[in-house]
Amino acid sequence: MIPTSYPDRATVARLTARMLLDIKAVHFNATEPFTFASGLKAPTYIDCRKLISFPRIRSTLMDFLTCRVMEDAGFEAFDNIAGGETAGIPFAALVAERMALPMTYVRKKPKGYGRNARIEGAMSEGQRVLLVEDLTTDGGSKLSFVDAIRETGASCGHTAVIFYYGIFPETEPRLAEHGVKLHYLCTWWDVLAEARRGADFDTATLDAVEAFLRAPRGWGSTA
Repeated sequence: MIPTSYPDRATVARLTARMLLDIKAVHFNATEPFTFASGLKAPTYIDCRKLISFPRIRSTLMDFLTCRVMEDAGFEAFDNIAGGETAGIPFAALVAERMALPMTYVRKKPKGYGRNARIEGAMSEGQRVLLVEDLTTDGGSKLSFVDAIRETGASCGHTAVIFYYGIFPETEPRLAEHGVKLHYLCTWWDVLAEARRGADFDTATLDAVEAFLRAPRGWGSTA
């Protein structure tokens, strides 16, 4: 069923943050920071993959995401929903079901045998494709997926995620320069506000998280 209404954006952001906290997808640890693939150290980590194991939360968030995309991009804006390997695949399938559209997925790189394809499923020239993933940090992986979609002759001008870091100012301009609009439900700022409201972590940890969010590039050298 295609959802047709949902709460205002601030409420969606707060509820999404609360759901992520409730299922313990959010990890804050200032004393033993996490290290990202880029080498950046951070007191924050989020695992949106956990959402697939919680049916009520999963369904609610997919309704939110579908409505957000249709409200921002249009009700007849897409012909195909593509998931990014691997975390985006289940969410793309759930959004495609709600929008009554075909679903495909994009590999990070050609599989190296058979057709050596990056696109799995049926995607054709001229189709308007929505790329769905679990989250985005600086938008880099999205550009690779978008390029793979465009190589088929399809277009891809929108990507939708549940969670957007919202702390790297270059992310949305970087995507926009590539002709891609980002749609999302909540950011680290929403999660931090909800964690303070619900006292999910101690004050010292939350203060350290806020310090990271305000200056993520330099936090590891001073933490």
